[in-house]
This record gives sequence, structure tokens and C-alpha cells, in this order.
Amino acid sequence: MKSRLLRGRTLSFVRRPEARDDHASYIFEEDGALLIADGKIAAAGSYGDVIGKAPADVEVVDHRPHLLTAGFIDPHIHFPQIQVTASYAANLLEWLNTYTFVEEQRFADEAHAERFAKLFFDELLRQGTTTAVAYCSVHKASADAYFAEAARRNLLMVGGKVMMDRNAPEALTDTAQSGYDDTRSVIADWHGRARNHVAITPRFAITSTPAQLEAAGALAREYPDLLIQTHLSENDAEIAYTLELYPEAADYTDIYARYGLLTGKALLGHAIHLSDREIGAIAEAGAVAVHCPTSNLFLGSGLFDLERIRTNGIRTAIATDIGGGSSYSLLRTLDEAYKIQQLRGFRVSPLESFWQATRGNGDALGLSDRIGTLDAGTDADIIVLDAGATPAMAIRMETVTTLEEELFLLQTLGDDRSVSRVYVAGEPVSAA
Repeated sequence: MKSRLLRGRTLSFVRRPEARDDHASYIFEEDGALLIADGKIAAAGSYGDVIGKAPADVEVVDHRPHLLTAGFIDPHIHFPQIQVTASYAANLLEWLNTYTFVEEQRFADEAHAERFAKLFFDELLRQGTTTAVAYCSVHKASADAYFAEAARRNLLMVGGKVMMDRNAPEALTDTAQSGYDDTRSVIADWHGRARNHVAITPRFAITSTPAQLEAAGALAREYPDLLIQTHLSENDAEIAYTLELYPEAADYTDIYARYGLLTGKALLGHAIHLSDREIGAIAEAGAVAVHCPTSNLFLGSGLFDLERIRTNGIRTAIATDIGGGSSYSLLRTLDEAYKIQQLRGFRVSPLESFWQATRGNGDALGLSDRIGTLDAGTDADIIVLDAGATPAMAIRMETVTTLEEELFLLQTLGDDRSVSRVYVAGEPVSAA
């Protein structure tokens, strides 16, 4: 396969920025280049250095003056909820029962699931999201459709068949045993096939019996390298109901700990209303608190306390949470996250925001050796960002003088129109 060289302004993070002007946290080349061969980044650096390493027949694609970064990573999203996004409801539980559980029943149909897998990935790629961690429906057919389409497009995707055996319509429930068996089957069929990764996926404690959480814990012990995804402490009413169902637990977090699900592989969606004891337990386990800002605002769930989470050493991620979230765009998601922290009196730098959406989320998944950076040897999932994509952005760009200002402009006014090009494993898949 012929190699390709992408030229442009390149940005990649080496660690979480510790200050607004932490220039040691990233690598930026004003005239940079990425040499791509066999789906991976073979070399990265200044154009002058990289072109010298390229073969004579290399294809050069010049994206100047745009910014090249690693593709965005969305670590909490619901594949079957495309058509419930922007549904009017007062809170989480009303939204689930009125819209979501109704819609997800349709994913028992293989043809329906296959159609929406195509639409789902089309939308993610349009937004510059090259990896996502998705909840499929309770039906194995939905997971099969999700992973088959990801494999067809050579995407690195994570997903799981939801385990849910109570407090949902009968057509949308499994059993402790069938949830376990189906998950093992999905793992056998899809984990490690193409670029796919399977996650163990008990939806949340309300919709799983103790027997099912025990089965999920058994899976976690059998497959210790697999990610675990679930929901935690999103909404006050949810928390109260959960504790009624598990009266023996000290708190919501303790439920997952009792069943072996609170580990360094756990992605805990929302994690808003946490006690000091829960904060300590999550930090000790090395689990990840996944901030879903547009969803938290849309459903009125609460304001994520990033400063407290960070101060106590909890790992973080940021996600869209479609369809409770209101935008597929990580740029829009970063903007809402910034505003939430402003309300809490905690200022987040644009450097930290872009670290989180790329390497930070990759670190949270344990996959930053493959995705989330522009490091040589990693998968060539790359996006091209245009900070002057709209008239309003172009006007503002006339006064931008620093990289930090450009990033802040992208996250504040940017959306899918700012994503000029997307490369998956080095191949262009969309264009402006």
C-alpha cells in the first residue's frame, strides 16, 4: 500500500496539562507532518524532518493552515438512542421509560440494527469521532450489527450488549444467565476481530438484579482485560431508588464494588452525586468518572464536580452520552463542560479540554498506545480541524494569536463544520 504524508499544523499531547500555559504537556509543530504507512503513523515531527524519511513516491496531502490532531474519542454513548435524542422529558427516569426503552426494543430486529449502525457511524465520523464506547441494546443482534459495521469500516470501536433483567419492558430484558451467555458469545465473536473491543455492560443497578450483577462480576473475573461500562449517581431519584433495591449497600458505588465491578477497567458514566466515601473508593479502585455535560444539563441531573474529582485523584473522561446528550460533537461537549465548571468556580483550560477529548480519553480506556495521540507507531486515526470554518469563526480568527486561543475558539464556536477531514487507519473517510 502506498504511503501517505499529511502536512499541517500538528498537535499531540504527552500528558494532562497542569496549567493554562503548560507547554511541556504537548507537542506542536507549526509546519508539521505525519507519515502514514500500513494504517499507522510511521513518523511525526516537522515537515522538513518527516519528508526526509518518506519514500520518493509518497502521496503528500497539504492541510495547511489547518490543525491536525488525533481523532476524538467518545467513551460513553448509546448506539440505539439515535432517534430519541432531543426527546422532551422532565428527568432521567421519565426519559428512559417514555422514550428510550420503547425505542431500544426495535433493535431486536437485525435489519433495523444494521441500518442504524451505518447511520450511527456516519454521524460519529462527520463529527471527528473515530473511537466510541457504546452501549448496544439488550439484544445480541444490536451488538452484532454494531461490531460488523465497525469492522467493515476498520474503526477501533468499543461496545457491549446491555445486561438488563428487571425494571424495563419484558421485550427489553434478558436474564442473569442469558445476559452472561450472550455477552460471552459477543466476546467470542467480536473481541479482537478487526479493531473491535468488547465491554462488559450492565446498564445500571436499577435494571439488574443481584444475580445479574454477580454474573457481570463473573465476566469481569474471566476477562480481566475487558472494559466495564455502567452508570453511577446520575440523578437524585435514581440514587434513592437504587438504594431501595440494594438496602445492604453503603451507597451506590458500594453496589458495584460488592460484585467485583469497581475496578481500574470501570467506566462510570456521570458520577455526579458522590459522597466522600465513594470518592475515596473510586480513586482507590482506579475507576474512571465519565463526565457527560450535555446530558447532565439536558436532563437536569446535576453539575459534575471536576475539581473535587481531580483533587482526589480520580481518573476522568468526557463523553456525549447520546441520546441523553444533545450533541454528537465533542467540540460542543467540551464547550458545555467548560460552562459547567465555570458555574462551579473552576476554570478549565482549552489545553486540558483537548487533552481530555484525545489522549485523556485514550488513557481512560487504556488504549493511548494505539489511539488519542500522533505518536509514531500508533493507529493513524487523525482529524483536520478548521478554526475558521464559519463566518463568525473566521472573523474571530483574525485576532487569534496563540494556540490556546485557537483551541478555545474551536470548542466554543466549533461543530461538525470545523471538521475538515477525517482519516481512519490512514485512509480518508470524509471531506468538507
